[in-house]
Amino acid sequence: MIDENLLLNHGAKRVTFSKGDQLFREGESALNFYQIASGEIKMNNYNEDGKEFIQGIFSIGQSFGEPPLLANVKYPANAEAISDSEVFQLTKEQFLELLSSNPRVHLKITETLAKRLYYKAIMVSEISSQEPEHRILRIIDYLKHVDKVEGQFAYRLDLTRQQLADLTGLRVETVIRATKSLEKKGELQIKKRKVYR
Repeated sequence: MIDENLLLNHGAKRVTFSKGDQLFREGESALNFYQIASGEIKMNNYNEDGKEFIQGIFSIGQSFGEPPLLANVKYPANAEAISDSEVFQLTKEQFLELLSSNPRVHLKITETLAKRLYYKAIMVSEISSQEPEHRILRIIDYLKHVDKVEGQFAYRLDLTRQQLADLTGLRVETVIRATKSLEKKGELQIKKRKVYR
């Protein structure tokens, strides 16, 4: 999203995280801007029973955790490395200076946050009222749109069944049954345990 050289010129550090490391925890103060150089990071919460709900999965070039940073509130979720990852880390002050001196970057961040807000609004509606098959298609279609993939069965979903369950608020068993049903209906294809839409 933000050019690496621009980040480095504004004082960003490259920080390495191993799979399973937490970058920040729910309830902590937001102090830094993060953008992924390599690997994947998920933002998640756990309910009282220990069930995970994934708020989002972010990969190379994407940033995460900006709303609490800009709103001066605490993180509403944890950030955890899904794989070994390298992340650009910029302090809040440095990030705000970068935005002030680069209006186009500021606009791009605003656009990204607006898209995430739109996605969250849709997913809240989907999770609260829709059938499992509908929820699964909705999240896959959103990800297909984000990745700008067109064509029937041209998009390969690179999420595990557990991650898909955690994103949709479903049980893994329900995801497995629903994806098989969607395949029978011609909505998805499953090849070598990967889902295509």
